Amino acid sequence: MKKHIFLVLGFATLSTCLIAQTLEKRAPTGFDQVQANIAKGKIDSILYPSKTVGTNRTAVIYTPPGYKKGTRYPVLYLLHGIGGDQNEWLRHGTPQVIFDNLYAQGKMEPMIVVMPNGRAMKDDRAIGNMFDPERVEAFATFEKDLLTDLIPYIQKNFKVYTDREHRALAGLSMGGGQSLNFGLGNLDTFAWVGGFSSAPNTKTPEVLVPDPDKATALLKLLWISCGDADGLMPFSKRTSDYLRKNDVPHIFYVEPGGHDFDVWKNDLYLFSQLLFKPVNKKLFNKYSVLGSPAATNIRNAPYPQVLPDSRVIFKTKAPEAQKLQIDLGKKYDMVKDEEGYWTVTTDSITEGIHYYSLIIDGVAVADPASEAYYGMGRFASAIEIPFKGDDYYAVKDVPHGDIRMKRYFSKVTNDWRRMYVYTPPAYDENVSSKYPVLYILHGGGEDERGWANQGKTDLILDNLIAAQKATPMLVVMIDGNMPGRGGLAGFNENVLKLFENELKNEVIPVVEKNYRVLTDANHRALAGLSMGGLQTLHTGVKNTDLFSYLGVFSSGWFANNTELSEPQYAFMKEHTATINANLKKFYITMGGKEDIAYENCKAMMAKFDEMGIKYEYSEYPGGHAWPVWRHDLFMFAQQLFK
Repeated sequence: MKKHIFLVLGFATLSTCLIAQTLEKRAPTGFDQVQANIAKGKIDSILYPSKTVGTNRTAVIYTPPGYKKGTRYPVLYLLHGIGGDQNEWLRHGTPQVIFDNLYAQGKMEPMIVVMPNGRAMKDDRAIGNMFDPERVEAFATFEKDLLTDLIPYIQKNFKVYTDREHRALAGLSMGGGQSLNFGLGNLDTFAWVGGFSSAPNTKTPEVLVPDPDKATALLKLLWISCGDADGLMPFSKRTSDYLRKNDVPHIFYVEPGGHDFDVWKNDLYLFSQLLFKPVNKKLFNKYSVLGSPAATNIRNAPYPQVLPDSRVIFKTKAPEAQKLQIDLGKKYDMVKDEEGYWTVTTDSITEGIHYYSLIIDGVAVADPASEAYYGMGRFASAIEIPFKGDDYYAVKDVPHGDIRMKRYFSKVTNDWRRMYVYTPPAYDENVSSKYPVLYILHGGGEDERGWANQGKTDLILDNLIAAQKATPMLVVMIDGNMPGRGGLAGFNENVLKLFENELKNEVIPVVEKNYRVLTDANHRALAGLSMGGLQTLHTGVKNTDLFSYLGVFSSGWFANNTELSEPQYAFMKEHTATINANLKKFYITMGGKEDIAYENCKAMMAKFDEMGIKYEYSEYPGGHAWPVWRHDLFMFAQQLFK
């Protein structure tokens, strides 16, 4: 019978823990108000000897309701900001009230909370110039005081667990920076770490977490939070970005508010109830109330915001509108509030850049809060979704090249046209050097700006060249739109021939006259996406005496348009030996089965196999979209001119 009782109690305890982990994203009204008729914890002061400072130091301690001296407890060390002291949380944050209410609701594990003075100096009062170098340095000195003086005192004088799994460290502002610095720097001491609105004293992420695998293995919980209007947000975000890219599980919690106790009390409420119990790391990305403004927002625009799980919050003001939607491939209905703001949160969006429209009463327009790009045959908004691995087109501290705009008059089209030209780092300094050239083409509904703006060509090449993974080269971004009907609707043999003429007789001569480039086929490459892939197939294959490298991204001759494709295949069949001999690389890529050109490409490659055309094929999931084509350029550029 006793055995059965034990099992039931054990199950009840486990159930309580699981219920306590229910996702809660905001503290409810009254969470920080004193509640009658509930058990209360106790606030007291302690005086501990500090060999680090050379004096006795004061700390505040909270013991939970029903505290028993014979029972062992875990410990949370809770730190204040630069202008506070051991009493700052009590004066402004009422942590004892928050804890008492959580205990009464069964949401918090019994623990001792220690609130020390994080200014480790003999005169540690919060007076004078808080930013005096000696006082700022004292916050760093507190690490030694905490580890060698305060923690041993607590373990000697209170019945507490002494292992890292039962020790947590958290703080606000300067104390948030201390918590991240000391907690992540001493993973053998702390398994639970929280930084609330961490200040500039926070070490750079690479220093904080030099070994991501170790941090992942040892941390039970890493909490990073900040108010959306807090000027210190960049310090929290850079840490979270680094952790995300290195697969270190953590909660990055963004909430409405600034640098104040309304934010920090909410943080403490949420953080403390996660401590010293099983946590579900799969929920970590679900906590944040707000996201980070998208990199594609116009300057200072707070929305759209990207949440940690890649959902997007859209918000716009249109008090007179009757209906608003966001069209992001899928249409999302927005909801209007009393002030005329419309909001919606999307599903999780895949990586990279995506076009979208704001639909106001049935009319699709560009979102005034986002950068606009020429795509889909018009200017459209786009949103950038960060992801692990996107650093290949990140702005880094490496030598940077330039993108130059060149106008020229084309006798082929009888009008002024424009190209963009990427020149590699030190192009202007190395005046005796000549460079190979990649000519690259956009898709239907876009123009020469596509690869410069949406494609991030310059950043991709800058980073590859800096890493010595790509040969320094020029990249010429051409306008592939020919006079007449644009896009695929006007695609026929004559349009292909017109583009071929434009490239051979206008574009290449202009480039070779105005830039220092090598002029033989071994130092020329041609690539394009979608419509530009068809132009590459036509012009590149028929002119392997001009191009030794061809890249075809998300494209292929139409299986149902033999009038267009059969002449191409006939030429290739007749010149198979020449094509194979001249081409050093024939690179074909697709965005997986969801790519709209996938079946056409498969049919085309089957034809190539029949003829014996040599090519290399690869896939990168993502469909018919810029995230795929950026990756295609990243891979293709590494194979050129070697």
